[in-house]
Amino acid sequence: MAIFSKSPVPQFTVDVYQNAYLPEGGREVNAIATVTSTGGGTIGSAVSAPHLYAAGAGPSAAVAVMVDCSGSMDYPPTKMRGARDATAAAVDALRDGVHFAVIGGTHVATEVYPGDGRLAVASPQTRAQAKEALRKLSAGGGTAIGTWLRLADRLLATADVSIRHGILLTDGRNEHESPDALRASLDACAGRFTCDARGVGTDWEVKEVTGIASALLGTADIVADPAGLAADFTRMMEAAMGKEVADVSLRLWTPMGVEIVFVKQVAPTVEDLTARRTEAGPRAGDYPTGSWGDESRDYHICVRVPGAEIGQEMLAARVSLVVPAADGTAQTLSQGLVRAVWTDDMAASTSINPQVAHYTGQAELAQVIQQGLDARKLGDLDGATAKLGRAVQLAGASGNEDTARLLSKVVDVVDATTGTVRLKARVAEADEMTLETRSTKTVRVKK
Repeated sequence: MAIFSKSPVPQFTVDVYQNAYLPEGGREVNAIATVTSTGGGTIGSAVSAPHLYAAGAGPSAAVAVMVDCSGSMDYPPTKMRGARDATAAAVDALRDGVHFAVIGGTHVATEVYPGDGRLAVASPQTRAQAKEALRKLSAGGGTAIGTWLRLADRLLATADVSIRHGILLTDGRNEHESPDALRASLDACAGRFTCDARGVGTDWEVKEVTGIASALLGTADIVADPAGLAADFTRMMEAAMGKEVADVSLRLWTPMGVEIVFVKQVAPTVEDLTARRTEAGPRAGDYPTGSWGDESRDYHICVRVPGAEIGQEMLAARVSLVVPAADGTAQTLSQGLVRAVWTDDMAASTSINPQVAHYTGQAELAQVIQQGLDARKLGDLDGATAKLGRAVQLAGASGNEDTARLLSKVVDVVDATTGTVRLKARVAEADEMTLETRSTKTVRVKK
Protein backbone atom coordinates (compact mmCIF):
# COMPACT_ATOMS: atom_id res chain seq x y z
CA MET A 1 0.00 0.00 0.00
CA ALA A 2 1.44 3.36 -1.02
CA ILE A 3 2.18 6.01 1.57
CA PHE A 4 1.66 9.47 0.11
CA SER A 5 3.85 12.45 0.86
CA LYS A 6 3.24 16.10 0.17
CA SER A 7 5.05 19.21 -0.89
CA PRO A 8 5.30 21.57 2.13
CA VAL A 9 3.78 24.51 0.24
CA PRO A 10 1.44 24.09 -2.76
CA GLN A 11 2.31 26.20 -5.79
CA PHE A 12 -0.35 28.56 -7.15
CA THR A 13 -0.56 29.85 -10.71
CA VAL A 14 -2.92 32.41 -12.28
CA ASP A 15 -3.60 32.21 -16.04
CA VAL A 16 -5.68 35.01 -17.58
CA TYR A 17 -7.81 34.43 -20.70
CA GLN A 18 -9.35 37.45 -22.41
CA ASN A 19 -9.76 39.44 -25.59
CA ALA A 20 -7.93 42.61 -24.60
CA TYR A 21 -9.06 44.55 -27.72
CA LEU A 22 -11.73 47.24 -27.48
CA PRO A 23 -13.20 49.54 -30.14
CA GLU A 24 -12.65 53.28 -29.77
CA GLY A 25 -14.51 54.41 -26.66
CA GLY A 26 -15.11 50.78 -25.57
CA ARG A 27 -15.19 50.40 -21.79
CA GLU A 28 -16.12 46.88 -20.61
CA VAL A 29 -13.28 44.38 -20.15
CA ASN A 30 -13.99 40.69 -19.38
CA ALA A 31 -11.41 38.09 -18.37
CA ILE A 32 -11.35 34.54 -17.00
CA ALA A 33 -8.65 33.92 -14.40
CA THR A 34 -7.82 30.22 -13.99
CA VAL A 35 -6.25 29.59 -10.57
CA THR A 36 -4.45 26.28 -10.09
CA SER A 37 -2.89 24.85 -6.94
CA THR A 38 -0.45 21.96 -7.31
CA GLY A 39 2.00 20.10 -5.10
CA GLY A 40 -0.29 19.75 -2.09
CA GLY A 41 -3.45 17.87 -1.26
CA THR A 42 -1.99 14.42 -1.87
CA ILE A 43 -2.72 13.12 1.60
CA GLY A 44 -6.45 13.10 1.08
CA SER A 45 -6.03 10.46 -1.63
CA ALA A 46 -5.16 7.73 0.90
CA VAL A 47 -7.57 8.47 3.69
CA SER A 48 -8.87 4.94 3.47
CA ALA A 49 -5.79 4.15 5.58
CA PRO A 50 -5.45 7.18 7.88
CA HIS A 51 -3.19 5.30 10.28
CA LEU A 52 -0.44 5.35 7.61
CA TYR A 53 0.20 9.01 8.39
CA ALA A 54 2.04 10.22 11.41
CA ALA A 55 0.21 12.95 13.29
CA GLY A 56 1.25 16.17 11.63
CA ALA A 57 2.00 14.49 8.26
CA GLY A 58 -0.61 16.78 6.78
CA PRO A 59 -1.63 20.34 7.52
CA SER A 60 -3.01 20.96 11.02
CA ALA A 61 -6.78 20.64 10.76
CA ALA A 62 -9.99 20.50 12.81
CA VAL A 63 -13.35 19.16 11.63
CA ALA A 64 -16.82 19.35 13.20
CA VAL A 65 -19.54 17.01 11.92
CA MET A 66 -23.08 18.30 12.56
CA VAL A 67 -25.79 15.61 12.34
CA ASP A 68 -29.50 16.41 12.24
CA CYS A 69 -31.19 14.52 15.11
CA SER A 70 -34.61 16.20 14.85
CA GLY A 71 -37.77 14.10 15.12
CA SER A 72 -38.24 13.87 11.35
CA MET A 73 -34.99 11.87 11.08
CA ASP A 74 -37.00 8.86 12.30
CA TYR A 75 -39.27 8.92 9.22
CA PRO A 76 -38.27 6.56 7.75
CA PRO A 77 -35.96 4.99 10.38
CA THR A 78 -33.38 4.32 7.63
CA LYS A 79 -32.63 8.06 7.67
CA MET A 80 -31.22 8.14 11.22
CA ARG A 81 -29.44 4.86 10.64
CA GLY A 82 -27.93 6.24 7.43
CA ALA A 83 -26.81 9.38 9.26
CA ARG A 84 -25.09 7.33 11.99
CA ASP A 85 -23.35 5.14 9.41
CA ALA A 86 -22.32 8.17 7.36
CA THR A 87 -20.84 9.96 10.35
CA ALA A 88 -18.96 6.79 11.33
CA ALA A 89 -17.57 6.61 7.78
CA ALA A 90 -16.48 10.25 8.00
CA VAL A 91 -14.76 9.58 11.34
CA ASP A 92 -12.94 6.62 9.75
CA ALA A 93 -11.66 8.96 7.04
CA LEU A 94 -10.02 11.34 9.53
CA ARG A 95 -6.25 11.51 9.35
CA ASP A 96 -4.38 10.74 12.57
CA GLY A 97 -3.70 13.95 14.46
CA VAL A 98 -6.71 15.86 13.12
CA HIS A 99 -8.86 17.50 15.82
CA PHE A 100 -12.55 16.62 15.56
CA ALA A 101 -15.96 16.69 17.21
CA VAL A 102 -19.44 15.33 16.49
CA ILE A 103 -22.47 17.54 17.16
CA GLY A 104 -26.10 16.40 17.37
CA GLY A 105 -28.47 19.03 16.02
CA THR A 106 -32.10 19.64 17.05
CA HIS A 107 -33.61 22.94 18.28
CA VAL A 108 -30.44 23.00 20.39
CA ALA A 109 -26.90 21.78 19.62
CA THR A 110 -25.47 18.91 21.68
CA GLU A 111 -21.89 17.71 21.92
CA VAL A 112 -22.04 14.01 21.05
CA TYR A 113 -18.28 13.43 21.14
CA PRO A 114 -15.92 14.11 22.86
CA GLY A 115 -17.92 16.59 25.04
CA ASP A 116 -16.98 19.19 27.69
CA GLY A 117 -16.29 21.89 25.08
CA ARG A 118 -13.29 20.01 23.70
CA LEU A 119 -12.11 18.50 20.44
CA ALA A 120 -10.69 14.97 20.24
CA VAL A 121 -7.50 14.18 18.35
CA ALA A 122 -7.99 11.45 15.73
CA SER A 123 -6.34 8.12 16.55
CA PRO A 124 -7.50 4.49 16.41
CA GLN A 125 -8.75 4.85 20.00
CA THR A 126 -10.67 8.13 19.57
CA ARG A 127 -12.19 7.00 16.27
CA ALA A 128 -13.52 3.87 18.02
CA GLN A 129 -14.85 5.97 20.94
CA ALA A 130 -16.59 8.38 18.56
CA LYS A 131 -18.29 5.54 16.68
CA GLU A 132 -19.45 4.06 19.99
CA ALA A 133 -20.95 7.44 20.95
CA LEU A 134 -22.76 7.59 17.60
CA ARG A 135 -24.73 4.45 18.43
CA LYS A 136 -26.60 6.41 21.11
CA LEU A 137 -27.85 9.03 18.64
CA SER A 138 -31.65 9.10 18.43
CA ALA A 139 -34.17 11.39 16.77
CA GLY A 140 -36.36 13.89 18.62
CA GLY A 141 -36.90 17.64 18.76
CA GLY A 142 -36.87 20.50 16.27
CA THR A 143 -34.40 22.17 13.91
CA ALA A 144 -32.33 25.31 14.60
CA ILE A 145 -29.29 25.09 12.36
CA GLY A 146 -27.78 28.38 13.53
CA THR A 147 -27.21 26.85 16.99
CA TRP A 148 -25.36 23.91 15.40
CA LEU A 149 -23.07 26.25 13.46
CA ARG A 150 -22.31 28.41 16.50
CA LEU A 151 -21.35 25.36 18.58
CA ALA A 152 -19.15 24.10 15.74
CA ASP A 153 -17.49 27.52 15.60
CA ARG A 154 -16.80 27.53 19.37
CA LEU A 155 -15.32 24.03 19.28
CA LEU A 156 -13.21 24.60 16.15
CA ALA A 157 -11.84 27.82 17.64
CA THR A 158 -10.28 25.87 20.54
CA ALA A 159 -7.73 24.25 18.20
CA ASP A 160 -4.61 26.07 17.01
CA VAL A 161 -4.83 24.74 13.43
CA SER A 162 -4.62 26.10 9.90
CA ILE A 163 -7.68 24.35 8.40
CA ARG A 164 -11.12 24.49 10.09
CA HIS A 165 -13.99 22.70 8.39
CA GLY A 166 -17.57 21.66 9.06
CA ILE A 167 -19.82 18.98 7.57
CA LEU A 168 -23.55 19.54 8.09
CA LEU A 169 -26.44 17.15 7.42
CA THR A 170 -30.11 18.10 7.64
CA ASP A 171 -33.35 16.49 6.53
CA GLY A 172 -35.81 19.30 7.24
CA ARG A 173 -36.55 22.98 7.17
CA ASN A 174 -35.01 25.31 9.74
CA GLU A 175 -38.35 25.78 11.55
CA HIS A 176 -37.21 26.54 15.11
CA GLU A 177 -35.32 29.78 14.51
CA SER A 178 -36.00 32.77 12.27
CA PRO A 179 -34.27 33.29 8.90
CA ASP A 180 -32.60 36.35 10.48
CA ALA A 181 -31.17 34.21 13.30
CA LEU A 182 -29.69 31.75 10.80
CA ARG A 183 -28.28 34.62 8.75
CA ALA A 184 -26.69 36.12 11.88
CA SER A 185 -25.08 32.76 12.68
CA LEU A 186 -23.74 32.47 9.12
CA ASP A 187 -22.35 36.00 9.29
CA ALA A 188 -20.67 35.17 12.62
CA CYS A 189 -19.11 31.96 11.23
CA ALA A 190 -18.09 33.27 7.78
CA GLY A 191 -14.33 33.38 7.43
CA ARG A 192 -13.83 31.28 10.58
CA PHE A 193 -14.45 27.86 9.05
CA THR A 194 -15.64 26.38 5.75
CA CYS A 195 -18.63 24.05 5.66
CA ASP A 196 -20.12 21.47 3.30
CA ALA A 197 -23.91 21.05 3.62
CA ARG A 198 -26.09 18.11 2.60
CA GLY A 199 -29.85 17.61 2.51
CA VAL A 200 -31.09 14.04 2.92
CA GLY A 201 -34.50 13.00 1.61
CA THR A 202 -36.83 15.64 0.13
CA ASP A 203 -38.32 17.54 3.09
CA TRP A 204 -35.59 20.20 3.39
CA GLU A 205 -35.36 23.62 1.76
CA VAL A 206 -32.87 23.83 -1.14
CA LYS A 207 -32.21 27.56 -0.73
CA GLU A 208 -31.42 27.07 2.99
CA VAL A 209 -28.87 24.32 2.40
CA THR A 210 -27.23 25.99 -0.61
CA GLY A 211 -27.23 29.30 1.30
CA ILE A 212 -25.29 27.72 4.18
CA ALA A 213 -22.69 26.24 1.82
CA SER A 214 -22.42 29.48 -0.12
CA ALA A 215 -21.93 31.65 2.98
CA LEU A 216 -19.28 29.28 4.36
CA LEU A 217 -17.52 28.60 1.02
CA GLY A 218 -18.36 24.90 0.96
CA THR A 219 -20.28 22.52 -1.28
CA ALA A 220 -24.00 21.68 -1.23
CA ASP A 221 -25.78 18.62 -2.55
CA ILE A 222 -28.80 16.38 -2.16
CA VAL A 223 -28.65 12.77 -0.97
CA ALA A 224 -32.16 11.65 -1.86
CA ASP A 225 -31.60 8.08 -0.63
CA PRO A 226 -30.15 7.74 2.91
CA ALA A 227 -28.25 4.67 1.68
CA GLY A 228 -25.96 7.03 -0.25
CA LEU A 229 -24.93 9.05 2.80
CA ALA A 230 -21.90 7.03 3.89
CA ALA A 231 -20.22 7.25 0.47
CA ASP A 232 -20.99 10.97 0.26
CA PHE A 233 -19.65 11.71 3.77
CA THR A 234 -16.49 9.75 2.99
CA ARG A 235 -15.92 11.82 -0.17
CA MET A 236 -16.50 15.07 1.75
CA MET A 237 -14.03 14.09 4.46
CA GLU A 238 -11.46 12.98 1.89
CA ALA A 239 -11.74 16.40 0.24
CA ALA A 240 -11.39 18.13 3.63
CA MET A 241 -8.31 16.04 4.44
CA GLY A 242 -6.80 17.10 1.10
CA LYS A 243 -6.93 20.83 1.87
CA GLU A 244 -3.50 22.39 2.36
CA VAL A 245 -3.95 26.16 2.51
CA ALA A 246 -6.75 28.08 4.26
CA ASP A 247 -7.97 31.68 3.99
CA VAL A 248 -6.90 32.19 0.38
CA SER A 249 -8.24 35.41 -1.16
CA LEU A 250 -8.46 36.64 -4.72
CA ARG A 251 -7.08 40.19 -4.59
CA LEU A 252 -8.10 42.58 -7.34
CA TRP A 253 -6.15 45.80 -7.82
CA THR A 254 -7.48 48.33 -10.33
CA PRO A 255 -5.96 51.63 -11.54
CA MET A 256 -7.60 54.99 -10.91
CA GLY A 257 -10.83 55.37 -12.86
CA VAL A 258 -11.52 51.65 -13.28
CA GLU A 259 -14.79 50.30 -11.81
CA ILE A 260 -15.41 46.68 -10.85
CA VAL A 261 -18.62 45.36 -12.42
CA PHE A 262 -18.45 41.88 -10.87
CA VAL A 263 -16.18 39.09 -9.63
CA LYS A 264 -17.62 35.55 -9.88
CA GLN A 265 -16.31 32.06 -9.38
CA VAL A 266 -17.52 30.22 -12.49
CA ALA A 267 -15.95 26.74 -12.09
CA PRO A 268 -16.49 24.23 -10.60
CA THR A 269 -19.65 26.10 -9.54
CA VAL A 270 -21.06 29.58 -10.07
CA GLU A 271 -20.65 31.77 -6.97
CA ASP A 272 -20.98 35.56 -7.10
CA LEU A 273 -18.25 37.04 -4.89
CA THR A 274 -18.83 40.70 -5.79
CA ALA A 275 -20.54 41.69 -2.54
CA ARG A 276 -17.97 39.85 -0.39
CA ARG A 277 -15.16 42.29 -1.11
CA THR A 278 -13.11 43.57 1.81
CA GLU A 279 -10.82 46.55 1.23
CA ALA A 280 -7.11 45.71 1.06
CA GLY A 281 -5.35 49.02 0.57
CA PRO A 282 -5.63 51.75 -2.08
CA ARG A 283 -7.75 50.53 -5.04
CA ALA A 284 -7.41 46.89 -3.94
CA GLY A 285 -10.00 44.47 -2.54
CA ASP A 286 -9.98 40.85 -1.40
CA TYR A 287 -12.60 38.24 -2.36
CA PRO A 288 -12.65 35.07 -0.16
CA THR A 289 -12.06 31.69 -1.82
CA GLY A 290 -11.73 29.44 1.25
CA SER A 291 -9.36 26.46 1.52
CA TRP A 292 -7.38 24.82 -1.28
CA GLY A 293 -5.85 21.42 -2.01
CA ASP A 294 -4.72 20.14 -5.42
CA GLU A 295 -7.36 21.77 -7.62
CA SER A 296 -8.20 24.40 -10.21
CA ARG A 297 -10.97 27.00 -10.22
CA ASP A 298 -12.03 29.67 -12.72
CA TYR A 299 -13.08 33.25 -11.95
CA HIS A 300 -14.87 35.72 -14.26
CA ILE A 301 -13.75 39.31 -13.71
CA CYS A 302 -15.55 42.20 -15.40
CA VAL A 303 -14.29 45.80 -15.06
CA ARG A 304 -15.27 49.11 -16.65
CA VAL A 305 -12.33 51.21 -17.84
CA PRO A 306 -12.29 54.88 -18.93
CA GLY A 307 -12.87 55.23 -22.69
CA ALA A 308 -9.70 55.86 -24.72
CA GLU A 309 -8.50 56.49 -28.26
CA ILE A 310 -7.19 54.06 -30.87
CA GLY A 311 -3.68 52.84 -30.08
CA GLN A 312 -3.86 53.38 -26.34
CA GLU A 313 -3.24 50.50 -23.91
CA MET A 314 -3.66 50.16 -20.15
CA LEU A 315 -3.51 47.67 -17.30
CA ALA A 316 -7.20 47.15 -16.46
CA ALA A 317 -6.67 44.99 -13.34
CA ARG A 318 -4.11 42.90 -11.52
CA VAL A 319 -5.35 39.59 -10.12
CA SER A 320 -3.40 38.08 -7.19
CA LEU A 321 -3.80 35.10 -4.88
CA VAL A 322 -2.94 36.08 -1.31
CA VAL A 323 -2.88 34.45 2.14
CA PRO A 324 -2.44 36.11 5.55
CA ALA A 325 1.21 36.26 6.67
CA ALA A 326 2.38 35.83 10.28
CA ASP A 327 3.16 39.55 10.58
CA GLY A 328 -0.40 40.56 9.70
CA THR A 329 0.36 41.45 6.09
CA ALA A 330 -0.56 39.34 3.05
CA GLN A 331 1.71 36.96 1.18
CA THR A 332 1.23 36.93 -2.60
CA LEU A 333 1.18 33.41 -4.05
CA SER A 334 0.77 34.28 -7.74
CA GLN A 335 -0.70 36.95 -9.99
CA GLY A 336 -1.96 37.67 -13.50
CA LEU A 337 -2.75 40.82 -15.50
CA VAL A 338 -5.91 41.98 -17.29
CA ARG A 339 -5.22 44.38 -20.16
CA ALA A 340 -7.20 46.79 -22.34
CA VAL A 341 -6.00 47.79 -25.84
CA TRP A 342 -8.01 50.09 -28.12
CA THR A 343 -7.98 49.22 -31.83
CA ASP A 344 -9.75 50.12 -35.08
CA ASP A 345 -9.53 46.46 -36.18
CA MET A 346 -13.20 45.52 -36.11
CA ALA A 347 -12.52 41.77 -36.20
CA ALA A 348 -10.19 42.00 -33.18
CA SER A 349 -12.45 44.25 -31.08
CA THR A 350 -15.66 42.28 -31.69
CA SER A 351 -14.19 38.82 -31.09
CA ILE A 352 -15.35 37.19 -27.84
CA ASN A 353 -12.79 35.10 -25.98
CA PRO A 354 -13.99 31.44 -25.93
CA GLN A 355 -13.46 31.11 -22.15
CA VAL A 356 -15.45 34.30 -21.47
CA ALA A 357 -18.24 33.23 -23.82
CA HIS A 358 -18.44 29.76 -22.28
CA TYR A 359 -18.67 30.93 -18.68
CA THR A 360 -21.10 33.73 -19.52
CA GLY A 361 -23.33 30.94 -20.83
CA GLN A 362 -22.76 28.76 -17.75
CA ALA A 363 -23.72 31.63 -15.42
CA GLU A 364 -26.86 32.24 -17.48
CA LEU A 365 -27.62 28.50 -17.35
CA ALA A 366 -27.58 28.53 -13.53
CA GLN A 367 -29.77 31.63 -13.49
CA VAL A 368 -32.46 30.41 -15.92
CA ILE A 369 -32.75 27.05 -14.13
CA GLN A 370 -33.49 28.87 -10.86
CA GLN A 371 -35.92 31.24 -12.60
CA GLY A 372 -37.64 28.36 -14.41
CA LEU A 373 -38.11 26.27 -11.27
CA ASP A 374 -39.35 29.30 -9.31
CA ALA A 375 -41.87 30.06 -12.09
CA ARG A 376 -43.03 26.42 -12.08
CA LYS A 377 -43.65 26.55 -8.30
CA LEU A 378 -45.68 29.74 -8.75
CA GLY A 379 -47.83 28.16 -11.49
CA ASP A 380 -46.39 30.32 -14.29
CA LEU A 381 -46.15 27.45 -16.77
CA ASP A 382 -45.35 29.62 -19.81
CA GLY A 383 -42.53 31.37 -17.96
CA ALA A 384 -41.20 28.06 -16.65
CA THR A 385 -41.27 26.52 -20.13
CA ALA A 386 -39.39 29.47 -21.64
CA LYS A 387 -36.69 29.55 -18.96
CA LEU A 388 -36.15 25.79 -18.78
CA GLY A 389 -36.13 25.62 -22.58
CA ARG A 390 -33.33 28.20 -22.62
CA ALA A 391 -31.54 26.10 -19.99
CA VAL A 392 -31.76 22.99 -22.20
CA GLN A 393 -30.36 25.03 -25.11
CA LEU A 394 -27.44 26.37 -23.03
CA ALA A 395 -26.64 23.00 -21.47
CA GLY A 396 -26.50 21.36 -24.89
CA ALA A 397 -24.41 24.10 -26.48
CA SER A 398 -21.83 24.06 -23.67
CA GLY A 399 -21.58 20.29 -23.32
CA ASN A 400 -22.92 20.32 -19.76
CA GLU A 401 -24.23 16.76 -19.98
CA ASP A 402 -24.93 16.32 -16.26
CA THR A 403 -27.23 19.35 -16.17
CA ALA A 404 -28.87 18.32 -19.47
CA ARG A 405 -29.63 14.93 -17.92
CA LEU A 406 -31.18 16.54 -14.82
CA LEU A 407 -33.25 18.91 -16.99
CA SER A 408 -34.62 15.95 -18.97
CA LYS A 409 -36.29 14.69 -15.77
CA VAL A 410 -38.25 17.94 -15.45
CA VAL A 411 -39.05 18.70 -19.12
CA ASP A 412 -39.60 16.69 -22.30
CA VAL A 413 -37.04 17.95 -24.80
CA VAL A 414 -38.51 18.47 -28.28
CA ASP A 415 -35.47 20.22 -29.80
CA ALA A 416 -32.41 20.92 -27.66
CA THR A 417 -30.80 23.19 -30.27
CA THR A 418 -33.70 25.64 -30.26
CA GLY A 419 -34.61 25.04 -26.60
CA THR A 420 -38.09 23.75 -27.44
CA VAL A 421 -39.45 21.81 -24.46
CA ARG A 422 -42.67 20.74 -22.75
CA LEU A 423 -43.04 20.68 -18.98
CA LYS A 424 -43.55 17.16 -17.64
CA ALA A 425 -46.96 16.71 -16.04
CA ARG A 426 -45.48 14.71 -13.15
CA VAL A 427 -42.01 15.31 -11.73
CA ALA A 428 -40.49 13.41 -8.81
CA GLU A 429 -39.73 15.84 -5.99
CA ALA A 430 -36.19 14.43 -5.67
CA ASP A 431 -35.53 15.12 -9.37
CA GLU A 432 -36.67 18.75 -9.10
CA MET A 433 -34.65 19.31 -5.92
CA THR A 434 -31.56 17.70 -7.46
CA LEU A 435 -31.76 20.03 -10.47
CA GLU A 436 -32.17 23.07 -8.20
CA THR A 437 -29.35 22.05 -5.84
CA ARG A 438 -26.90 21.29 -8.66
CA SER A 439 -27.92 24.14 -10.97
CA THR A 440 -24.72 26.08 -10.25
CA LYS A 441 -22.37 23.22 -11.22
CA THR A 442 -20.48 24.06 -14.40
CA VAL A 443 -18.31 22.34 -16.97
CA ARG A 444 -15.00 23.71 -18.20
CA VAL A 445 -14.28 24.83 -21.73
CA LYS A 446 -13.60 21.90 -24.04
CA LYS A 447 -10.03 22.00 -25.29
